[in-house]
Amino acid sequence: MKVFKFGGASINSIERIQNVARIIQSFSGEKLLIIISAMGKTTNGLEKVAEAFFAGDKEMALQLFHQIKEEHVKVLAQLNPAATNILSDLFTEVEWLLHDKPLREYDYYYDQIVCCGELLSTAIVSNYLNSIAVTNSWVDVRDIFRTDDNFREAGIDWQFTEQKVQQDIVPLFENTDIVITQGFVGATDENESTTLGREGSDYTAAIFANMLNAESQTIWKDVEGVMNADPKLFPDAQFIAALSYTEVIEMAYYGAQVIHPKTIKPLQNKSIPLHVRCFLKPALPGTIIGNEPVRNLPPIIVLKSNQVLMQFNSKDFSFVEDMLVSKLHGLFVEIKIRPNLSQNGAISLYCSFDNWPEKIEKLALAASELFDVQVEKDIVLLTVRHYTDAVVAELTANKTELLSQRTRETLQVLLKDK
Repeated sequence: MKVFKFGGASINSIERIQNVARIIQSFSGEKLLIIISAMGKTTNGLEKVAEAFFAGDKEMALQLFHQIKEEHVKVLAQLNPAATNILSDLFTEVEWLLHDKPLREYDYYYDQIVCCGELLSTAIVSNYLNSIAVTNSWVDVRDIFRTDDNFREAGIDWQFTEQKVQQDIVPLFENTDIVITQGFVGATDENESTTLGREGSDYTAAIFANMLNAESQTIWKDVEGVMNADPKLFPDAQFIAALSYTEVIEMAYYGAQVIHPKTIKPLQNKSIPLHVRCFLKPALPGTIIGNEPVRNLPPIIVLKSNQVLMQFNSKDFSFVEDMLVSKLHGLFVEIKIRPNLSQNGAISLYCSFDNWPEKIEKLALAASELFDVQVEKDIVLLTVRHYTDAVVAELTANKTELLSQRTRETLQVLLKDK
């Protein structure tokens, strides 16, 4: 049993979907559980639908969703002209919601709408594979993954989900070698759709790999494997052939987009190797990630743009330790926002966050009852693992350093253009 995950870039055109089919065919005779993300920029498009709906602009939300419908219907027709309208129920599920009025929090509606992307893409790919005699079973992962109701960052009910995997997924492999399902998505015990966090499809695949005792998990990407930096930002980025679970957890924690942060633990718990391979060049071996430590790694560079630096200053020059900091961290939990970097002073606390406007505004307002709050935007968080002075000097040249922290292995700097 192998678990594969194909991201949105791997299926963003007819040619790429056909390429994915060829990759799957090359593993003929093997048992494959396949996770597929939403096509291309569909998730971004669905986010705009959710935003318009929540803002009360029903007509705009329906118009934006109609565009997404048309795109998917066109792709299905090109891949399999004989296909019936297998997508209609999935469309109706969202449209029914869009004709209502928002009465709950934004995150709830986000999950009900955005989960549609994965359901549509997997239905299309599954149908196409069956049409070319690559027999497979399509599964709605919401029938398998039970979660809590922490919308947009849902937690898995491991016991219930594992029971469903053994009860509903394992028997499918008695009649087919291939099962196709969605990443990123789950459902509550009240059948409300949830998502596991942005880019959570890697995590979905890892959960399945753990529960199916898979021999390996493979993430298919548009690069030859794990690189020491984003090749779109750093053209001279270096390929890394092997990494340890520990190193990848560190990379993901600091924001490297190659692996979802929660992916490693389910794999490490059962020593399941993780492969990162290139769907454009499937003959390449890619990167293998496992238990063994890897020495002499190059500097690993992670850039997180669109950061917000918030400075929380004591109102009366009292120390910010203990009670005030505790209350502030309580606000982080309540608002569901996590600082990417934080540093205490005597009477102030500095934190950088991803710029989620609605959460930043809510945090600033709530924290202003405890602190004088200052907000600075358009900041970049640079993280370098295995840094050297020369690399740091090059990366910070002509930038203003707002805050920096370093350990023996890792340097983090908040930067702004001069």
